[in-house]
Amino acid sequence: MVTTGKFTGRSPKDKFIVNYGGKRDKEIDWGATNQPIEPTVVEELLLLIREYTHNKDLYIQDLLVGNHPSHTQKVRIVTETAWHSLFSINLFTVYKEQKSSFIPDFTIICLPGLLAPEHFRGLNSKTFVVLDFERKLVLIGGTAYAGEIKKAVFSIMNRILPEADVFPMHCSANIGKNGDTALFFGLSGTGKTTLSSDPERYLIGDDEHGWGNDGVFNFEGGCYAKTIGLKKEFEPIIWEACQRKGAILENVAVDSSGHINFDDCSLTENSRAAYPLEFVPNAVKEGQGNHPANIFFLTADAFGVLPPLSLLNQEQAMFYFLTGFTAKLAGTECGIGKEPVATFSTCYAAPFLPLSPIVYAEMLRAKMAQHASNVWLVNTGWTGGPYGLGHRIHLPDTRDLIQAAIHGEISKDALVREEVFGLAIPTSCKGISEPILDPMLTWPDREKYLAAAGKLKLMFAETAKKYYEGR
Repeated sequence: MVTTGKFTGRSPKDKFIVNYGGKRDKEIDWGATNQPIEPTVVEELLLLIREYTHNKDLYIQDLLVGNHPSHTQKVRIVTETAWHSLFSINLFTVYKEQKSSFIPDFTIICLPGLLAPEHFRGLNSKTFVVLDFERKLVLIGGTAYAGEIKKAVFSIMNRILPEADVFPMHCSANIGKNGDTALFFGLSGTGKTTLSSDPERYLIGDDEHGWGNDGVFNFEGGCYAKTIGLKKEFEPIIWEACQRKGAILENVAVDSSGHINFDDCSLTENSRAAYPLEFVPNAVKEGQGNHPANIFFLTADAFGVLPPLSLLNQEQAMFYFLTGFTAKLAGTECGIGKEPVATFSTCYAAPFLPLSPIVYAEMLRAKMAQHASNVWLVNTGWTGGPYGLGHRIHLPDTRDLIQAAIHGEISKDALVREEVFGLAIPTSCKGISEPILDPMLTWPDREKYLAAAGKLKLMFAETAKKYYEGR
């Protein structure tokens, strides 16, 4: 069990990409997410790192990222703490061949104890996460939150894989006994890990995948699951994995008798467990799957106006992928308070996308069309009213709806269009109380529902402008 101190989530304002001004740097989607920093700042940071690590014991792990022979990246992760080193082993695949033959494609140096001096040139604070694609180097300092390592690796894959015609995705993936693959897109806390950890299906991976010409593959070799409110009866696979020796429980509270309390959010609501996929009894050892038959966009709708399940046509799929609506759930990054905040994160992965969102959206469009994948929008958030008045959609109901979609039990002929967003929703589903299928019917006041839904629709339209103007 570990705690990370000040930072219990990512620090996006302290993340930078080095801009050398070359042709490849012009492909970066520069802005508030991908903040540019000068190469000379990296030189100065490296001097600080050399001084800080002098005579200090460091942990070095040589790892593989990407469960595909043509798209594997060799990554060396250097840390000052043993637990960050174990985290790296849990999340990625250990290189098992002769160590002398390992030549890293990228190197990540993580030094939580190293703070940049006050007003250090080019930085916003004493904390820094710097990605240098030219040097193939990542520098992390001033934060112990292990998710920074994981998401730095994801950002690397999002930069290099499109050049190989591989679509990198912020999604979980599982596969049925008949070989049917399902993908679950969504931001942190929307249910990717939970919904893909299904005892009836085999887990490919819980968060980051690539979709190439021969199917999908997991980038990782482990899981980084949210644990707040974890219950054995609802999430047995994750719960059991957390009990295993070698699992890392990050910022999980312990009561006075020394027992784990997954309901205690006194440290953070972004408590996590990091464990290898071998802790998941139904994991796909090869980390690969077929082209997906079904794709689910997960959104935690804090307004409580989106249906729990709807089938999207191709244009709707592009629209919801590009707008990436969800609620930022408490604690997943700095600056988010106790209540969910409605947000739009393009491609369900905005903080981790070095390139223009259009690049990733067009890759999704092409893959969907080529393989005739069904795309579903799933609200794992609220119903019966907004956050504070309504209630969170029950996890068993969400699971039942997804299972029905996967098994082809929702007839396209039986779908109806709801009146605000034009979404095709089922009129019935085995085991589901029919009123929850239409969110308007769950609200006590129809006019208040229409007002709230109309407000969200306008927010969608405003967000979508930048992606659709001039196209």
